[in-house]
Amino acid sequence: MSMFDIIGPVMIGPSSSHTAGAARIGLMARHIFHEEPVEARITVYGSFAKTYRGHGTDRALAAGILGIAADDVRLRRAFEIAAERHVKITVMPSQKDVNHPNTARIRLIGRTGKELEILGVSLGGGKIEIREINGFEAILTGEEPTLMTFHHDKPGIISKVTTLLAAEGINVSTMRVFRSGKYENAVMIVGTDGVVPEDTVAEMKNIDGINTVITILPL
Repeated sequence: MSMFDIIGPVMIGPSSSHTAGAARIGLMARHIFHEEPVEARITVYGSFAKTYRGHGTDRALAAGILGIAADDVRLRRAFEIAAERHVKITVMPSQKDVNHPNTARIRLIGRTGKELEILGVSLGGGKIEIREINGFEAILTGEEPTLMTFHHDKPGIISKVTTLLAAEGINVSTMRVFRSGKYENAVMIVGTDGVVPEDTVAEMKNIDGINTVITILPL
């Protein structure tokens, strides 16, 4: 066990699961969205739905969406800051049964009409998993540098991306590919031992069939 596992994360709030984890879910949603949202619609489930006001889960999720980390004192003022930035945030509890008690669904809307929907769970000790991205099954923890591609499922995409990584000397630690169907939309999530340079990301964006490339640093 690490010291983090024993003493928990540095955080504002009473609960590592309901506050620190929630803030990291919101922050991960913002990183995947890759721009400032104008609206966020949050649905909380399970124990999140029962105690979200008392444990500050609503403020923590809002803070993360605004780019405010779990150890930032501004977390307490998340809704005030959202109003100052003209970001509309709504939080709705749901009684629907879900697979994990600390679950949140976040839908972000940008100025251009761009939308993102993620489903995240808080695992305890501030650790999280993003388990859905725009309806795709996913596993994203924010524990390591991560490269994501949204692409059309066809032969050659994966090999071209890994060839570019190898050319930069970047080792792949994990790789998962999720698709809506054969030759349809797909998401590739690649954990790496190093940060992918911007020029390499630009080359990946030019690969035929790739729509979006996102890099995420550890939270």
